[in-house]
Amino acid sequence: MIPVRGYEGAKLAILGLGRSGLSAARALRAGGVEPVCWDDNPEARGRAEAEGFACADLSRPGAFEGLAALIVSPGIPHLYPRPNPVVHAALQAGVPVDNDIGLFFRSLATPAWHRYDSPPRVVAVTGSNGKSTTSALIHHILTEAGRPSQLAGNIGRGVLDLDPPGEGGVVVLELSSYQTDLARALTPDVAVFTNLSPDHLDRHAGLGGYFAAKRRLFAEGGPDRAVIGVDEDEGLFLAGQLAEGPADDRVIRVSVAQKLTGPGWQVFARKGYLSEYRKGRQVGSIDLRAVKGLPGAHNHQNACAAYAVARSLGLAPRVIEEALHSYPGLPHRSQVIAEAGGVTYVNDSKATNVDSAAKALGAFARIRWICGGLEKEGGLAPLLPATGSVAKAYVIGREAANFAMQLNVEAEICTTMARAVERAMAEAEAGDTVLLAPAAASFDQYDSFERRGEDFVAEVTARLAG
Repeated sequence: MIPVRGYEGAKLAILGLGRSGLSAARALRAGGVEPVCWDDNPEARGRAEAEGFACADLSRPGAFEGLAALIVSPGIPHLYPRPNPVVHAALQAGVPVDNDIGLFFRSLATPAWHRYDSPPRVVAVTGSNGKSTTSALIHHILTEAGRPSQLAGNIGRGVLDLDPPGEGGVVVLELSSYQTDLARALTPDVAVFTNLSPDHLDRHAGLGGYFAAKRRLFAEGGPDRAVIGVDEDEGLFLAGQLAEGPADDRVIRVSVAQKLTGPGWQVFARKGYLSEYRKGRQVGSIDLRAVKGLPGAHNHQNACAAYAVARSLGLAPRVIEEALHSYPGLPHRSQVIAEAGGVTYVNDSKATNVDSAAKALGAFARIRWICGGLEKEGGLAPLLPATGSVAKAYVIGREAANFAMQLNVEAEICTTMARAVERAMAEAEAGDTVLLAPAAASFDQYDSFERRGEDFVAEVTARLAG
């Protein structure tokens, strides 16, 4: 646990008692603060009270008298589409609003760090797509190289549940826009921006607000090194803002759409080959086509970003290459779950928006595509150019008929996962890939994308076994 520092003797409140909220409560207690907790869900309050935390309704009049700060869980809106009433009351009372990420950066460093020859480092990864895989891949590479590493944030453990890092330790954080938007402290040593595509637009009042939330990771903390995907205008702009000139190697530019040139530091992938250039010379290369855990151009971008981080932390290219080959992949993210009769079955349930689904469709040659769910703002039109490899779509979800009508490929309305898997498997031929890449949220039928992916895996496994 990372005890929260700087609030000894103060009174703080916590709104939202899920994983991050309870973790923050424990870390505050360890730092000498007994927080006041609240959640609209009685079950969540019960879990907090079972651990000895006091709960009080923060919406009551006068609730913020004497409070030093309000710590808010990431799912609770603080500005758009409208502030949560408790957050609004805190702001009206002049009480600072923060989250567990801000507490983490405020509290991580200790006086003991001055005695280390190699002090701990923090790598923070954000972006629309690929940040989970990139974060997990960085953690995997460091672990395989013998560097002490911990993975947390939007993946794995809560940030305040981490063990205090020791000599040479690296903390790898995946950070969502919800987390970067509110944190009052953001000071990573290395910050990564993977890419940007429309997502969570209601929460950020449009694409500009969404990008601004991501940009805070770089603008607020001034990382020593920034790894920036430059295949979108936003990334190109961000790299230009951070660099002092073309040769400034504090910014490592990453691409899978173009060869990068110039006197600076670049890592890019073309036709399955990763190349690293510094000062106009190639200094490293890896054939990514043989890396089974990272199929497709979108995963090659993740590999480039992770490679750049590992190089900035002093690892040699051959060490990184060896680690890439042992990377098993993440569940629900281009996860190969079975191969039978010449057909490959891939679970990419995390492809919850059209951009991530398009990247998944580009990774395979002939696809039986299981898609559908709770459609996100913006519609499916941006996805249609990526469907050239789709032999047929099998549409799930409560609004399957409307989803299917928007597609430009043959589509069968299946509604349920069981029916979609049954039909896709019945029609699949050798060389086909049965791919779950929904291009939609899961909440019309499942409580999470993980549960949707687990259902797909269970259906495929049961039918292959039967």
